[in-house]
Amino acid sequence: MGAFAISTILFFVVLGSLAGFLAGLLGIGGGIILVPLFLWAFDVTGFAPELLVHIAFGTSLAIIVPTAFSSTLGHRKRGNVEWHQVAYLCLGGLCGALVGAWLASLLSGDWLKGLFGVMQIVVALQMILFHPRLPPERSDAVPVWPLVAVGLAGGVFSAFFGVGGGVIAVPLMVIALSFPIHLAVGNSSALIVISSLSGALSYMFHGWDSNLLPPFSLGYVNCLVFALVAPFSIGMARMGVRVASRTAHDKLIRIFAVLLVLVGLRMIYHAWFA
Repeated sequence: MGAFAISTILFFVVLGSLAGFLAGLLGIGGGIILVPLFLWAFDVTGFAPELLVHIAFGTSLAIIVPTAFSSTLGHRKRGNVEWHQVAYLCLGGLCGALVGAWLASLLSGDWLKGLFGVMQIVVALQMILFHPRLPPERSDAVPVWPLVAVGLAGGVFSAFFGVGGGVIAVPLMVIALSFPIHLAVGNSSALIVISSLSGALSYMFHGWDSNLLPPFSLGYVNCLVFALVAPFSIGMARMGVRVASRTAHDKLIRIFAVLLVLVGLRMIYHAWFA
């Protein structure tokens, strides 16, 4: 592995800041931005092609942990985190993340990259086209098992794709559990902390014995990249939370969705057709 060029380091900083801001603004965890960034930068830097995708996913999850924690603190100050509900969401998220990371370890890098591209396009189309008639916000207590099930779905998705899982957890909480949107985003941020931590540890475990790891790696998590990106991602996550609390951001979501489609199509082409 060669040393990072100054331009690559600056790119890490800029994209890490953007990922953190979006994590706080949209409750998405930031990984949907970080993973494509890492796939490009790790390839340029000379990471082993056989491990490139797995390291991108594992490192993304590790960075999402403190970013989501920062988002959670911001949402908690605004009363948008219900800890009793979060406990059951995280129970499901913990189990789901272990399953998702295990499944990802069984697939090749090209398959993971292509599936990630498909996921990005599906998420983008959901953002652009899917406007359901939302149920009334509930005032009664939520049963335990639906909370666990939502957490499980978010955890599997998070660890398998190296993203936060909020793109699954937030819609499920709003539509299936009838949560207010701000409570769903706040609870999702707390869930992401646990599911991403569990997923990152699983990627460390599954990659521990590889002899192709680049320097500064613990399994499939690269500590140098973590140290470069995480501080900026954490700081910008708090700014995203502040903007989210007073902004109607439909236009921003649509612009972001178009970007996801373009990136997703590029990843699918390079994974399966190039």
